[in-house]
Amino acid sequence: MSLRDLPFFLIGLASEKLKLQEQAVTPAPLQEARVLAQYEISNADQIAAAMAAPVVEQPEPEQFDAVLLLAHGTPDVLGEMDAYLKLVTGGRGVPPHVVHELQERYAEIGLKDEPTPEGPHLTRWTLRQAELLHERIEIPVYVGMRNWKPFIADTVAQMKQDGVKKVRAICLAPQNSRTSVGLYRRATETAADGAFEIDFVAGWSEHSLLIRAFAERLRKALEAAPQDKKTAVLFTAHSVPCRTIQAKPTEHHGMLLTTQADTYAVECKGTAALVANELGDTLPDWYFCFQSQGVSGGPWIGPSVEDTLASLRDSGYEHIVLHVIGFLCDHVEILYDIDIAFQKTAQELGITLSRPESLNDSPTLIAALADLARRGTRSLPQHPASGASQPADVVQVLAPVEESATA
Repeated sequence: MSLRDLPFFLIGLASEKLKLQEQAVTPAPLQEARVLAQYEISNADQIAAAMAAPVVEQPEPEQFDAVLLLAHGTPDVLGEMDAYLKLVTGGRGVPPHVVHELQERYAEIGLKDEPTPEGPHLTRWTLRQAELLHERIEIPVYVGMRNWKPFIADTVAQMKQDGVKKVRAICLAPQNSRTSVGLYRRATETAADGAFEIDFVAGWSEHSLLIRAFAERLRKALEAAPQDKKTAVLFTAHSVPCRTIQAKPTEHHGMLLTTQADTYAVECKGTAALVANELGDTLPDWYFCFQSQGVSGGPWIGPSVEDTLASLRDSGYEHIVLHVIGFLCDHVEILYDIDIAFQKTAQELGITLSRPESLNDSPTLIAALADLARRGTRSLPQHPASGASQPADVVQVLAPVEESATA
C-alpha cells in the first residue's frame, strides 16, 4: 500500500472500528499508536482526521494511451514574428510597426535572430512539464501548440503514426474560455478527425493542487517582500476582448437565440480567491485585475494593471506583489509585461513591485497535471468557497473596459 492510498484505507478502517467497538480488545490510543508506527506517519492529528472522515467514493483512474498537453506557442527566432502573429490573429496579421515593437520586446527577454540551445521560454518550460509528467505517469506525453511549433496538427499526426487510440488532452490554460480552450479543442478534434478517442480536460481552475502550487510560490514571495512597507497582493490573468466572453444573440428561423456568457472572468477571480484562502491570515490585502490588454478587436476586459497600480498607490500601498494566476510558466507576458513594463510603471508611481516565481517545473503543478491525466475532471478537487477572502471594492466589479492598452 502506498502513502497516497493511506487516507482511504484509514477511512475503511474507521468504519470497521465503529462496528467492532464493543468487541475491541486493544485500547483505542494503543491501536492508533500501532497504526502510526506501521505507516511511519508522525502527525497524529492527520490520522485522527482521516479516521473521523466520512467515506468518499473516488472514481478509479481511467486508462489512456497518451496525454496531450496544449499550449499557445511562441516563435523560435525573431524573424518568425510576422508569421507567428498572422497565426495568432487568424490570418489577419498586424501592421509592420507592431511586428517590430514585439520583436524588440521578445529580444529583451532573450529571443535571438538564430535559435538558442535552450529555446524560447514558453516552449522550453512546456516541454519540461511534459517530461516531468511522463516520469510521473509513465505513459507517453505529447505537446501541441496552437500558434507555433510543435503545431497541434503535426503532433496529432505523430500520435496517429504511433498508434494512439485514446488520449486525454489537457489545455495548459486552467481558466476555461471560448478564446483559448475552445480553440484548442477545435484544433485538436479537427486534426484527429476521428482517428482516436479524445477526452478533453477544460476548466480546472479550482484544482486543489493548482491552488496549492500558486500559494506555495506566493508564500515565498511574501516572505521576501519588504516588511517595512504597506503591501498588497495583486492577482492578474490575461485580458481578452469583451466580445469573446459576452452572451451572443443569434437569429435562427426567426427565433432569437442567445449563447451563455463565457465564464472566463469569473473563473479567474475564483482562482485568485482560492489562492488567497489558502494563505489565510498570512495574506495582506489583495486585489484582482486583468493584464496585457490588446489594441485591436474592440474593448478588452479590465481593470488594467496600470490603472490598478495607480489606485493602490493612491490608497497608500507602497509595495505590490503581483501574482499571475492565469499562466503556468514564464513567457513574454510575464518576463516583459511584468518584469519590464509594469516595473517601469511602478517606478513612475513611486512604489515598488515584485512577483512570485512562475510555476514552471513546480512539483505541485506536475502533481496536478498527473491527477488530471489519471482522473480528468470527474474527481476534480475543490477548495471550499466559504470563507474565501474578498478583494477590496476598487476591483470588486469589472471596471469599464479600455479601448486601448498595451499589447
